[in-house]
Parts: sequence; structure tokens; C-alpha cells
Amino acid sequence: MARTRRHKVFVSYHHQEDQDYKDRFVRMMSDYIVDKSVNTGDIVDQNLPTDEIRRRIRDEYIADATVTVVLIGRCTWRRKHVDWEISASLIDTSHNDRCGLLGIRLPTHTDFGEAEHNPRLIPPRLAANCEGSYPFAAVRRWSGSEYEVNRIRQWIDEAFSRRRRQPDPDNSYTMFGDNRHTDCSLGWQS
Repeated sequence: MARTRRHKVFVSYHHQEDQDYKDRFVRMMSDYIVDKSVNTGDIVDQNLPTDEIRRRIRDEYIADATVTVVLIGRCTWRRKHVDWEISASLIDTSHNDRCGLLGIRLPTHTDFGEAEHNPRLIPPRLAANCEGSYPFAAVRRWSGSEYEVNRIRQWIDEAFSRRRRQPDPDNSYTMFGDNRHTDCSLGWQS
């Protein structure tokens, strides 16, 4: 029997609100992915300069990943680390290959039950890459069912295939300096 390709996946998520979903995702997909994520406590010194934290995330975790999966809960769009992780995933350098990009709306997301997502309720850098007739990224909806493994695997394969797509992804959105504090249900503004 042929061995299934395992993608090296960096999972970006809101650690305080969505840790259970991240753990469940990694367990569900363990036969198909190698988890390259930053776990709670991996970067202990939160007093490090912002550039050093970004460098560590990029060079020690994302550098080896081929796909970044953004688990999108109710307030994920507000998180600076999620923004930094998406940005680092989109960079293609000699040290870091660009990652494919996939967003998955969690059951906690404000418009989870809707067929389409409100772009203002997902991270802005991800939203910018879901636009147009030939987008670099996609956002899907996940119920958390164990029966969705094959569908999620297909989504990851598609994201992997898109990572070399031209034109280059849009990484022009201004980098978050801090977490946003707007009401989660209102979304981000330009």
C-alpha cells in the first residue's frame, strides 16, 4: 500500500480561545500532517523585542512548513501573532519557502453557520489573499467531525498546490503592532 504524503503544517490560532480545536485538529490529522506549530510556552520570554519573536516564529517553526492552516475562531482576526504567522508564511526566500495558506472557520466563529464568510471577521492578511477569481488562499468551514478528515486533507493538498501560484500573494497589509481590542463581532476596518 502506498504511503500517504504528510504535509508539514503550521497551525496558526488564538491560543487562549481555540487551543482545544487546535489539539483536536492535530489529533484528527496526525496520519496526514507533521505539526510544525508554536505551542503555548515554546517562546517563553514574551519580553523579547517584537522583531525577535517574529524571527523565531519564522525561522524556527514556519521555515520547515509547507502549508499554514489558520483556525479561525470568534476573535482570531484580532491576534497579532496570527497576523505575523500569516505574513511569515507568505514570504518566499532562500531560507523560507512560501507556505500554502488555508483558513478554517471553527464552530465558534461568528458567521460559522453562513455559507460565505464575512471577510472582516477573518484575519485581514488572509482575507486579502482570498479575493479575486484566482485566489492564493481559501477559507473553509469545519464542523469538527472526525468524518471530515478526507475533506480537510484535500483542502491541505489544494493549499500546498497553490503555494507556487503567480502572481505572488498579497503581504502588503500593515503588520499588527499589538492585538486589536475591537469587539470581535464587529470585525476589522481598513
